[in-house]
Amino acid sequence: MSLAHLLAGTIVLVSGGTQGVGAAVARAAAAQGAAGIAVSGRSIEASESLARELTDAGTPTWFIRTDLASVADAKASVTGTIDRFGRLDHVVNAAGLTTRGTMLDTDQDLFDAHIAVNLRAPFFIMQEAISHLKGRSAGGSIVNIVTMSEHGGQPYLAPYVASKAGLAGLVRNAAHAHRWGPDPHQRAEHRLDRDRGRGCDPAALPRCRRRLVGTGVRLPTAGQARPAG
Repeated sequence: MSLAHLLAGTIVLVSGGTQGVGAAVARAAAAQGAAGIAVSGRSIEASESLARELTDAGTPTWFIRTDLASVADAKASVTGTIDRFGRLDHVVNAAGLTTRGTMLDTDQDLFDAHIAVNLRAPFFIMQEAISHLKGRSAGGSIVNIVTMSEHGGQPYLAPYVASKAGLAGLVRNAAHAHRWGPDPHQRAEHRLDRDRGRGCDPAALPRCRRRLVGTGVRLPTAGQARPAG
């Protein structure tokens, strides 16, 4: 199957899909044949503009206003997508708070804000999505945008690094726990996954990765292979 039909007939939720990486993911999902896309975020003007753009181009796209600092909103982005399109197949957690703070000047409010948006929200979005997929006995995929800074990072990104390192650990835990079902996997921001498991394009990937057989997507995490069993 060509890349143009990678997501043919599927429903995709892009959390934080109203600008930047998230908006690019939404456009790529439309180009790859998604039957429906939900984008969540707080920017009404940008979100509605993107939704109109993709809908007018042939991919029904719905904007759900979401404050990811709220667990209820995070969960509602999943259930709302399911209510709107009838099901959900793929999730991309692309939202991220990057407010500067060092170990010495970060206060509790700033730290808590990073954890809420960058770690807690993806946790509960994954929880709802995996429950839905398991309830349907369906395969699917969950992609979490992480960063190489999780391995240390710049001094002025202390709370951001803490939250993203936590997200990377969460991904590994969830991928192991649900390795024969919908598989959450992480993707470093500078990598582009173009492999569906029927061969891959070495020219397009820093490292050619193979999809392992299961009921859902099973890709090694960026720079870290997982066992098959």
